[in-house]
Amino acid sequence: MLTALSIANVVLIERLDLDFEAGLGVLTGETGAGKSILLDALGLALGARADSALVRQGADKAQVTASFAAPAANSALAALLAENEVEVEPGEPLLVRRTLKADGGSRAFLNDQPCSAALLREVGGHLVEIHGQHDDRGLLAPAGHRALLDAYARADSGAVAAAHAAWRAAEARLAAAQAAISEAERDREWLEHCVAELQALAPQAGEEAELAEARAAMQKGERLAGELAAIMDAFDGSAGGPALLRGAARRLDRFAGDHPLLAEALAALDRAIIEADEAETKLNEAARTMEYDPERLEATETRLFELRAMARKHGCQPDELADLAGDLAARLDAIEGGSAGLAKLEAAVAETAAAYTHAATLLSDQRAKAAARLDAAVAGELVPLKLDAARFRTLIERLPAERWGPEGIDRVEFLISTNPGAPFAPLAKIASGGELSRFILALKVALAEEGGAETIIFDEIDRGVGGAVASAIGERLARLAGAGKQLLAVTHSPQVAAKGAAHFIIAKSSQGTVTRTSVRALDDAGRREEIARMLSGTEVTDEARAQAERLLETI
Repeated sequence: MLTALSIANVVLIERLDLDFEAGLGVLTGETGAGKSILLDALGLALGARADSALVRQGADKAQVTASFAAPAANSALAALLAENEVEVEPGEPLLVRRTLKADGGSRAFLNDQPCSAALLREVGGHLVEIHGQHDDRGLLAPAGHRALLDAYARADSGAVAAAHAAWRAAEARLAAAQAAISEAERDREWLEHCVAELQALAPQAGEEAELAEARAAMQKGERLAGELAAIMDAFDGSAGGPALLRGAARRLDRFAGDHPLLAEALAALDRAIIEADEAETKLNEAARTMEYDPERLEATETRLFELRAMARKHGCQPDELADLAGDLAARLDAIEGGSAGLAKLEAAVAETAAAYTHAATLLSDQRAKAAARLDAAVAGELVPLKLDAARFRTLIERLPAERWGPEGIDRVEFLISTNPGAPFAPLAKIASGGELSRFILALKVALAEEGGAETIIFDEIDRGVGGAVASAIGERLARLAGAGKQLLAVTHSPQVAAKGAAHFIIAKSSQGTVTRTSVRALDDAGRREEIARMLSGTEVTDEARAQAERLLETI
């Protein structure tokens, strides 16, 4: 709901600050006073095309700021703001601001965060509907008719959207499986060769490192074999070092107790024997590890080179060959078992398609029943609005299967015929702007609280009518405002003006060469005087005041 509007330097408006409340607010004033300027300013704030002609003469820039009540947390508007990272504190107003330079440059803001004019227009569409002589938004856009009918029908379109998502997901899984099998089928011969080759090689993770280490050790053994043999000779036989140390220790052991130094010498010999034995053990282990066996070295190198060659062939590391063998075997298995898998996926597609069709058909039936009720409700509003020759019809057409979507299988559009025998045509193609506004009012009243923006503006909806028709228009505007909407009506009709809960007068004044447009809220006395002026013209008579009083008493 619009709560405040601030305008600076827009055409004839130098500075203007207005506060608004819920209900029906009417704006009146003499012809040429500048009522359209007010709507142009609000339109600018809501993302309309930036025309530098709107900047007041002599000013550098124009600025319009509109304040709206905080959007409901679960509303489409709240989701749109969150999607575009526009922060709105709970309970705080949403500020929409637009600046326009005299040279034509413009900037847009949402809660003081810069945004694009496109986003501002999209947000503005959720906030305000403007219905005027040349309006091409709101109810005139067929894209929104289906959602309005669903809201009127109290239909749960979410079930259809969920069924559609499940159907499309099943189709995607089937398509992916078909693509994978087709690709694998093209590569069947190559896969069979590679799998057989890898299975014959039987690579193991970590095998390449073990083979490389063993090969290096044997190569070292070949180089060190002579040296190790000579060293080992010093340890072998009775003349070897360990044997001589043991003999010396046995002889010393017989008299080592005769002197402390001899005992220490014996202990040192014992330690030397232990170290010599450990050295001999390590030498034997090293000799075994680096034992040079030409046949074993050749076999090790052959296996190592085969692993590395296979890795190069497949563009991977040798340790990845084992996993690659499993992957290629799985792709080959997929070809063999693909038919059975595809059959299951095809069955899932058929099942989800049937579920979607069933849900969408139920929704279509709900729409058809709701359309009949809506057509009757609108028809009941046309006669009092002097549209008794007009007819309204909700068109529901079955879409071709390729255009079925999360919203169902129908195309919905509101059509009208304004004259007997005339064909039905879209709302946007109606001939008369005044008829269009009244038709939209009738539809709005019939739809009542179902969808649409919280704030609705009707610009001269009463053009060309008066008396009972104008009174009927005022009554319906008030009724619609009482259904939880905020309505602003620019009007020339005293009957409509009298139905307002708030009344604003738009006036133009001149001082020398400077002309200004002003807007102010009227109190009860001011309302009576303005309605009397609308009834009598230039000179306000007592009779006009009395008649104005009677109109106001009927509220």
